[in-house]
Amino acid sequence: MTPAPTHNSAPAGGPGTYRDSWGIPHLWADSADEVAYLQGMNAATDRSWQIELERWRSEGRTAEVLGPDVVVWDRFARQARLDDTARRCFENLDDDTQRWCGRYVAGVNQALADGLRGGPEFNESGSTPEPWNPWTPLGVFLVHHILFSTFPNKLFRAHVARTLGDEAVSLFSIEAPVWSGSNAWAAHGSTTASGLPLIAGDPHRLMELPGVYQQVRLACPEFDAIGFAFPGVPGLPHFAHTGHTAWAITNAMADYQDLFEEELRRVTDADGERVEARGAEGWETAVVSTETITVRDGEAVTVQVIETDRGSVISEAPDGDALSLRFPARVEGRLGFEALLPLLRSRSVSEVEVAFDAWVEPVNSVVAADDSGTVRHFVAGLVPQRNPANRRLPAPAFSARHEWDGQYVILPRTEIHQFAVSANDRAAGGGDAVAMEFAPAHRALRIRELLESAPAGTLSVDDMQAIHTDTLLGPWPLFRSLLEGIDADDLSSEAKELRSLLFEWDGRMDAGSHRAAVFSAWRGALVQRLARHAALAPLNEPTGYSPLFGPWLSVVSRVGFALETLLGRGSELGISVGVEAAAGLEDVALEEAMLNGSTWGDRHKLLPVHVLPGALGSSAPTSDLSGDTGCILCTESLPGVDDRSFRGPVARYVWDLSDRRNSRWIVPFGALGTPDHQHFADQLPLWTAGQLAPVVTDWSALVKDIP
Repeated sequence: MTPAPTHNSAPAGGPGTYRDSWGIPHLWADSADEVAYLQGMNAATDRSWQIELERWRSEGRTAEVLGPDVVVWDRFARQARLDDTARRCFENLDDDTQRWCGRYVAGVNQALADGLRGGPEFNESGSTPEPWNPWTPLGVFLVHHILFSTFPNKLFRAHVARTLGDEAVSLFSIEAPVWSGSNAWAAHGSTTASGLPLIAGDPHRLMELPGVYQQVRLACPEFDAIGFAFPGVPGLPHFAHTGHTAWAITNAMADYQDLFEEELRRVTDADGERVEARGAEGWETAVVSTETITVRDGEAVTVQVIETDRGSVISEAPDGDALSLRFPARVEGRLGFEALLPLLRSRSVSEVEVAFDAWVEPVNSVVAADDSGTVRHFVAGLVPQRNPANRRLPAPAFSARHEWDGQYVILPRTEIHQFAVSANDRAAGGGDAVAMEFAPAHRALRIRELLESAPAGTLSVDDMQAIHTDTLLGPWPLFRSLLEGIDADDLSSEAKELRSLLFEWDGRMDAGSHRAAVFSAWRGALVQRLARHAALAPLNEPTGYSPLFGPWLSVVSRVGFALETLLGRGSELGISVGVEAAAGLEDVALEEAMLNGSTWGDRHKLLPVHVLPGALGSSAPTSDLSGDTGCILCTESLPGVDDRSFRGPVARYVWDLSDRRNSRWIVPFGALGTPDHQHFADQLPLWTAGQLAPVVTDWSALVKDIP
């Protein structure tokens, strides 16, 4: 089938910002540089508070506005040298990319000069935006991804090894749904009704309000791309459709960051005082500086910033020394921004691949297709070659066996002739060559099952959309098997009733399902019982790490994440899983609500993560949700802690390569970031119902902003 033409001729109204009925910005300019300028201006007006907050985060200055509670982040941002890394990466950009990023920042700063960057959030917090530095967008991107990889998991593994023994580390395997949930899939044209590819997906992150992704169109005579941007960052790095190509990513779960256990000492001699770190060749002089964090309504905090030959010291360690963090962007002085312009200009999958050759981090699993019918799956980014033990635990800084050798892993590339599925799983992420642990295969297998169940040559945009909202719980057979092993004669009549209800359940986590609510209550009770078990009591000892990493070190949370592994191997710790499962049923039987028809939606509500100051924070919307960790509709919660969902699909999309006008997209909240704006959260009802909004590409159907 011949693809529809790409309509990137100039709109009748000339350069400027146009909007559809959802308030989504469509930007037209006469050159790529001027599109970047318009994108910067738009982000600064539509998402003013959001992008300034990310800027403060990148510079370690949030406490100036938000007070003592966020000093822990500012300390980390300064110690990890995020702003300095962003500056270094900007200075190393090629001339064209540096100029293009500079125009984006010029647009942000022009909005400030024009008085367009105020808003109720600044008024409520008594703060004001400031001019951006040329490298600020790179800092914003770093903030979104510095904790996106696997290094915090090494802290928990180290804690397990210290308290329960090294052999217990594998019992807490995160080959279970921890900090994952993203899906992306592609259907080759041989499987679709149009004869050309379809791509769909839904990235999962914290459900931040305003949303982490902004729907936007970037158009000029060179290109015409629709997709999702990070407010504060130019281009469309993760999900876009140019009319000729389309791509989507998920986190490949690669291990590309290392922690090193540093032995430090202070030395005073005729040259003064210095800090030394013990490396493989002996004692080395570290780079040391002192910075001051200004704290609103609090005392200023002094932070010592120490960088060894391995990386920046980011935390104390339990033995009294310190941990340093090494990551490719800091080592290479590159983030991958060199890929952004070529992606917008791409007209074939090969050009998408070449663009992503410049990518550094985070390491992404990419599915891409073009209007010639080509579909490919590949992994993009830098994964350092080094001792595989580095992936498991913090490595000793003094050991040459754990140093990086300066080489990077060759990542897989695959031509697709039917389906590509990527769901943070081992098969899609590159396997043992790139990481130790991945998400379980539940979501990937279910997506593939649904794709393969369609009659040959019939898949449509509607079919892709329906897959997004599938609520079948992948690990339900494991839990059902556990229930079957419980002797009903040992249960109370109420617990027997609940067990019978679960045997009648179809395993779907629908908001209106009472049985799904019973299951979640039982699962939560089981998590709580395991977390309190005497065998795990040592885990409650202090970890000695920065409180910033508390979410990764919570014992109950980690038991919930590793529940599938613990159910299968808990006996190795002396835990009788069957006994605890039966006792969990009895615990739930005492909950009156379980016997009176409460639903999963009563427990599983949207919990937006927001930093809206003062009274604005109380206006955050909520909704009953279907789905759960382990479903394609991965609306993640913390079993045993809170059934509300704080992570989930922060965007959904279907890209049609036969005709871009058939494409669809949605975000959880809205296009604008100001709480009192009509487009602040107007997409939420559609998102909650699993619907998508049409992508509008006809300029005549859009309304131009009045300057």
